[in-house]
Amino acid sequence: MTFSIPWDSLIGGMLLGISATLMLLMNGKIAGISGILTGLLTPKSRDFAWRLLFVVGMVSGGVMGVRLFGHHVPTDFGVSGIVLATAGLLVGVGTRLANGCTSGHGICGIGRLSKRSIVATCVFMVVAAITVFVRLHLM
Repeated sequence: MTFSIPWDSLIGGMLLGISATLMLLMNGKIAGISGILTGLLTPKSRDFAWRLLFVVGMVSGGVMGVRLFGHHVPTDFGVSGIVLATAGLLVGVGTRLANGCTSGHGICGIGRLSKRSIVATCVFMVVAAITVFVRLHLM
């Protein structure tokens, strides 16, 4: 059996870690996407500008990546729109219950050795494994 290194994933993960670290060190802000979006959608948020720039940067970075490197966004996910919408809703509910998402807990929280983030990330991974098993073997 051969093992090839997924360079795109490795480099992407390193860039995410560096970006989250710089954001915390330079601005004192956590790069948790759900918290950033929640604050962006809250009209009374006093941190609207940086949140908007963060989201615009994420979207434009993705667009630039596709343009520069030729990767294509998949359009056929093998499931119906109802399944995708239900999955998105469940992820949103889970994010709210966990007080954060995988980026906030998994990248930033674990890096800060937060016990709550370590537990949340472990729960995310176990639920993801169960979901994959159910999807592949029971549906």
